[in-house]
Amino acid sequence: MDTPRHEPDLGGAVFAADCRARLAFEVIANRWDSVVVYVLGEGGPMRPRALLARIGGISPKVLNETLRRLEYNGLVEHRRYAEAPPRVDYALTAAGTALLGPIRALGGWAQEHGDAVLAAQDRHERRAEAG
Repeated sequence: MDTPRHEPDLGGAVFAADCRARLAFEVIANRWDSVVVYVLGEGGPMRPRALLARIGGISPKVLNETLRRLEYNGLVEHRRYAEAPPRVDYALTAAGTALLGPIRALGGWAQEHGDAVLAAQDRHERRAEAG
């Protein structure tokens, strides 16, 4: 498949298993990953308790899992400070900071089209209930 000249080469056929775009979707597929990246991008490095307070609706366990996944994917780094009591905060890496633009674009899309999506879901559920 030829890639149009104005489109970047994503490293394989569009959305094939080896496509870099698919990798990007997998990186942010988790519900909380984009939220944590966005909050760190807006607020700078934060301690886990500050992230919990800022995000709301996320449990400490899920936040910890999200931070570990983001660190595994190279989007977040944790910094330990030799203090008493010990302190750890999390900050975006260069790759995490670069993801802020696409996350903001998705937020803009959701703002513009969210009502239509919710209405379609509601119609589908009503049809399913009607049998």
